[in-house]
Amino acid sequence: VQLVESGGGSVQAGESLRLSCVVSNYRISSSCMGWFRQAPGKEREGVAYIYTGDSSPYYDDSVKGRFTISQDNAKNTVYLLMNSLKPEDTAMYYCAAEANVWLCPTPARWRYWGQGTQVTVS
Repeated sequence: VQLVESGGGSVQAGESLRLSCVVSNYRISSSCMGWFRQAPGKEREGVAYIYTGDSSPYYDDSVKGRFTISQDNAKNTVYLLMNSLKPEDTAMYYCAAEANVWLCPTPARWRYWGQGTQVTVS
């Protein structure tokens, strides 16, 4: 299983980015998919995740109304659209997946993780 993130970059506050996570050797339909981030000196935190079987998303309070997670099952790709970016959104963003849907509420136990894409907001 391979997860490859892309779409990160350096932007000004208020701008937007769309992150993509292309998944190989694993079908994202009917599984947990999510985005997480880790800033320097801080613990990793969940940003947004979704059970792709019913498309019920979870968002951290800090990104509600600004970020949107979505998936394209045909492309086996998950996206994170980030609008109105703030300096505090600066972090390495990781995509993750888990096939056991009972583990959806506990991302720390998800098995598959990408290498991350850096987002810097100034």
